[in-house]
Amino acid sequence: MLDINDPDMFEIVIEFCEESDTLIEQCRDNLENFEDEPTQTPLLEKYGQIIDRMMGAASTLGLDEIASLCKMGKIIGYKSSQCDQQALNEVACGVLFDLTDLVETLVTNLREKKDEHDFDVPSFSSRLQWLAEKFKHIERASCDFQDDAQEAQSSQELDQLISGLDKLK
Repeated sequence: MLDINDPDMFEIVIEFCEESDTLIEQCRDNLENFEDEPTQTPLLEKYGQIIDRMMGAASTLGLDEIASLCKMGKIIGYKSSQCDQQALNEVACGVLFDLTDLVETLVTNLREKKDEHDFDVPSFSSRLQWLAEKFKHIERASCDFQDDAQEAQSSQELDQLISGLDKLK
């Protein structure tokens, strides 16, 4: 487990937070550009690629809550980029904005050594569950080619990640 009270570890945490700030800004830019041109679904895939970078760093540091949220964002980003329903993708974009806000809140709390947030996790979780159900038919949830068994696993993984939101501090 990450001990942010250890000065050496906290320096690494600050580096993670600074890099995350940049990645969060890039995620928002992609989502804003998608809002401006909702037919540009590759922007949603790009979002998935960007947040995947943060997920990897968070996982390496043992920041499980941030890593889980980033993984949800990655899966939703990739799945929505393959969806041909513009209205559904616009909803996905809104959910990804909320997810990005929550990740930013957790990064800020980490930097400031806080635990509390005022994010409505139950409402957000419901929206994620609804969206996950709509995307169950989508073929892939990452850059890699996936067969049917892998795709079923990624849908189950998204469901598990969403159900784990109730543990969010």
